[in-house]
This record gives sequence, structure tokens and C-alpha cells, in this order.
Amino acid sequence: MTDLHLNLDLRRGDFRLQLNTALAGQGVTAVFGPSGCGKTTLLRCIAGLEQGGEIRLGDEIWSSARQSLPAHKRPLALVFQDAGLLRHLNVQGNLDYGVKRARKRGLTPLPAEQARQVLELLDLLPLLQRPVQRLSGGEQQRVALARALLINPRLLLLDEPLSALDSARKQEVLPYLRRLHQVYQGPILYVSHALEEVVQLADQLLVLEKGTLKDQGRLADVLARLSLGDETGVVLEGTVAAQETDGLARLALTADGTAAGSAELLLSAPQALVGDHLRARVLARDVSISLSRADDSSILNILPVRVESLNQSGVSVLLNLRLPDGELLRARLTQRSVTQLGLQAGMSVWAQVKSVALAG
Repeated sequence: MTDLHLNLDLRRGDFRLQLNTALAGQGVTAVFGPSGCGKTTLLRCIAGLEQGGEIRLGDEIWSSARQSLPAHKRPLALVFQDAGLLRHLNVQGNLDYGVKRARKRGLTPLPAEQARQVLELLDLLPLLQRPVQRLSGGEQQRVALARALLINPRLLLLDEPLSALDSARKQEVLPYLRRLHQVYQGPILYVSHALEEVVQLADQLLVLEKGTLKDQGRLADVLARLSLGDETGVVLEGTVAAQETDGLARLALTADGTAAGSAELLLSAPQALVGDHLRARVLARDVSISLSRADDSSILNILPVRVESLNQSGVSVLLNLRLPDGELLRARLTQRSVTQLGLQAGMSVWAQVKSVALAG
């Protein structure tokens, strides 16, 4: 595993990017934050399109005060929101062109068998002879991903690759992004301002604010610390144990994303297969509390929890709750509800989450 080390100080007009950190050498690190916080500038620095500090991949220096490796010599691939396909070529032509350029850059593209695995994973084999003009937006992004993977980069940079797609096309491409680890074991940096994408794809989360590092760490841990107003919540992970006949998936939760837990969630995940690993984002506003288990309720997810803390937030109260396996859950209630139930730290209660509020 080769970590990416960054020590950046870059000024552009009134904006300044200052960042000194290391990013994991495997898995997906999402770079998240509002527009103008420095996400794309960070990727441009790593790619060699901007100069502004020290960048090192393992022991290999890409940029320092004394030297800078040109962009075309950096062993990486970059995918933008615009697929950037050559419109006079078909899909196969675009892929071949990318491989040809990679060889000129000194890269060693994937051998034929591994290249075919990439095309199979992205469902591109039936499209190889199709002209670019006849591809949907989602199909074009899959071709751009394949073109990046076929050159066998040591680092893959994805700069808001879904932002130009409508909701339906985003849902079409997301499952492919989730499966990239099957054919690519190197580190991936995924830039996005869309939290729903980050939750589905990221292992680690780096949060930028006005050009500086606000938080960094495991996805679930960082999201639990962030104050996102009405979007405050947690991420629960698990394995699909069953697909029910009514269209709901039964998700067996895991503690810390690894060890098997005892709790389950019912949620909508029509494309998931039994055994798939999924994440469910549970917003605090979608969690209610009862003092006893309500078996005559329409709410299907009823989980035993312990109240860890209560924090006043304007006219509401944010509760931190612990599941039996130690995972954090949050609930946002009115002060009146807290008072009527007599909620206090240390109490054992039941958390209720509507299945229609969840999606895997």
C-alpha cells in the first residue's frame, strides 16, 4: 500500500489552498465540501496541472520546491464530469487511443485478459463498435472510466464524474463505481459535493472548507462528527441477507463496517444481490423514539438503543444513540417530545426508522 502525501500551499487571487496530510494508498477517499472550497484545485495539483507544494506517492516525489514531474509523466488517470470522448471514433477507437497515449507516457496498460475484465465489469463489450454519438450520458461515463482503468494507473482521480448526469443516469452508473475495486486495487480520489454519492462510494472522507482541512478519517466517523443541519445523520453498513418478496432488502448490520452485528434494517435496494455489502444513510430527522417496542406500528425498523447524550440545537434536540454493537445512531426530536418521554442519558429506548426513508 502506497500512501499519497500532500503538503500544499497555493494562492489563486483571493483563494488559498493549504493542506498537509496523507491519503490512504488503497480504497476510495472522497474529497467533499461546498463549491469553491478547493476540491478541484486539489486534484489539479495532484495531476500536475497546478503547482503549489509537495506531493509524494510513496517514495516517488511528484512535486517539491526544487522539482515538479510534468503532468504527462505522472502515472495517474483523471476522469472529469465531461467524459471527453473523441466523437469521430467509436467506443473501441476511444479505448485504443487512450492505451496508445498511455504507452507514449511510459505507462504499461493492462494485459488483454485484465482489460477484458474491466470491459465486462462496466458492461461495455456489447458497445465497442457503437459510435460515441449514440451513447447515453451514463454510457459515455462508463467508457471514460474504462479508458482510465485500461492504462493501469497508480492513482485514479475522479472529478465529479456524475455531476453532469440526471438522476436516472446517476443511479445507472453508481453500481459500476461501487464495483471498481474488483478490477482496480490502487487508490481512488473521488471529488464530489453530493453527499449521497460519497456515502455509497467512499471508504475514507476528507472534508475541505475554504481551502483548509476541516476533517478527515473513516467515512462513518467523519459524517458522525459533521454538523450538516437538516442532513445530519449517520452511515450504517451491512451485508444483504435476503431480498424479500415485497421488494425490500434485509440488511444485516456490521459493527465498525467489519465484524458481524445482530441488528438488521429493511430498506429499498432493488439492484443489490444477497451477499452484497451496502451502506445506508440514516438521517436524524427520520428517526423517532419510543419507550417500549411498538409492534402495532407501520414502521418496520425498530432497534434497541441506549441514549448516550442529548444536545440542544435551536428548538430541537439532537440525540446520540448507541446500538448494542456500539454503532452510533442519531435522532432529532422537539424539546416537547424529549420532555414528554423524560429522555435522559443512559436510558434504554427504541429507535424507529421508516424503510421508505432508506435506500442502499
